[in-house]
Amino acid sequence: MNTCHIMVVDDDTRLRQLLHTYLAKNGFTVSEATKPSEADALLQVFAFDAIVMDVMMPELDGISYTAKLRKKNLKTPILILTAKGDSHDRIVGLESGADDYLPKPFEPKELLLRLNNLIKRNEGTGKNQMVFGPYTYYCETHQLKKQDQNISLTTAETELLDLMLQHANEILSREEIAQMMQQDNARTIDVQITRLRKKIELDAKAPVFVQTIRGKGYRFIL
Repeated sequence: MNTCHIMVVDDDTRLRQLLHTYLAKNGFTVSEATKPSEADALLQVFAFDAIVMDVMMPELDGISYTAKLRKKNLKTPILILTAKGDSHDRIVGLESGADDYLPKPFEPKELLLRLNNLIKRNEGTGKNQMVFGPYTYYCETHQLKKQDQNISLTTAETELLDLMLQHANEILSREEIAQMMQQDNARTIDVQITRLRKKIELDAKAPVFVQTIRGKGYRFIL
């Protein structure tokens, strides 16, 4: 039985209540807010395990409100719901500080899976572990595992992965990565990114985790 507490922030009464019913049936405790000011009031009382946030709301849109919460140093995982599903809107949502992005319409089961992954990942971070996809990275020992299988990394790959995870969901230029890794030639970062992708991506040509942001650099998606 789940004991996690979720806040659903959405002014659509029907969808909000449907989500409440579905999540409650799957063992979650659920609180509802119709707008950011109501969510703020709940955040003064409860420590949530995750927040489900709609984009179109009164007072402040969900993306702007997410950015506002992150500026207040709120660490709670946030999943944004929106009717907009193209890649540009997804990037804007992630740049605001959201942890995940689910376009409408969606299958409730997918929402449940994503929430469970976000909560598990957040718990792992507190235990000096970073979880992404089937991988667990142990921050203290710099060990990478895919389920129970150890993934061998070179010193440079370990340093790069450690750096990218520390700056997860941030865009880092080649120059910034090279500087933080104390390397003189920023172009060598491209080679190291390619090598790391071969270790952690199902398809290195269509990366899920280490994404290229055209004209800006790279971002590790968590």
